Amino acid sequence: MTKTALITGASRGLGAAMALALAPTHHIVAVAKTTGALEELDDRIKEAGGAATLAPMDIANDAAMQTLCRGIFDRWGSLDLWVHCAIHAAPLAPANMIGEKDMSKSIAGNVAATATLITYIAPLLGIDGQAVFLNDPVSGQPFYGAYGATKAAQIALAKSWQAETVKTGPKVHIATPNPMPTATRARFHPGEDRATLHDPTVEAKRILSEFGI
Repeated sequence: MTKTALITGASRGLGAAMALALAPTHHIVAVAKTTGALEELDDRIKEAGGAATLAPMDIANDAAMQTLCRGIFDRWGSLDLWVHCAIHAAPLAPANMIGEKDMSKSIAGNVAATATLITYIAPLLGIDGQAVFLNDPVSGQPFYGAYGATKAAQIALAKSWQAETVKTGPKVHIATPNPMPTATRARFHPGEDRATLHDPTVEAKRILSEFGI
């Protein structure tokens, strides 16, 4: 029976690399807001001999996530793997100048949506499934207030879930990717020499191998 892997934030960067790395062994359920990028990913997965189900959805939309998870249950009954790559990257700003909209979207996308998804996805993973979260240790650094605080909160949720499921499953993993030339990082570091950064394809394979996936 083909394994299933849900990739939230699958359209670009590490999310797309994770989807492609898993495609030879898993049916990919690819979630992202950008339909065109998902279709490009689907083409690449098909070229590699894999198959995907595209879900152009916003993870902060509760009704959409309910529909997604119910659809996974109705079609497969369970889920083998969840890789959570979706992130809202608010513009860098001094702590006293963070826009209300930027903070609200950061909390909704990075914290509230993650908590909701854990609630919905945990039953699909059961005792044998696995989940992967991606840390970005920038909390407390200058100008990273909105992104850093909400990313840290997201990882705190993942760590709690990880500690709670040691004996019961699913297995919850937290990885810290090396810096990569992603669109998110380019917004934060526009003048950076991208040649010195790590290939997302290599990082995806390294992280999956680290957890025996």
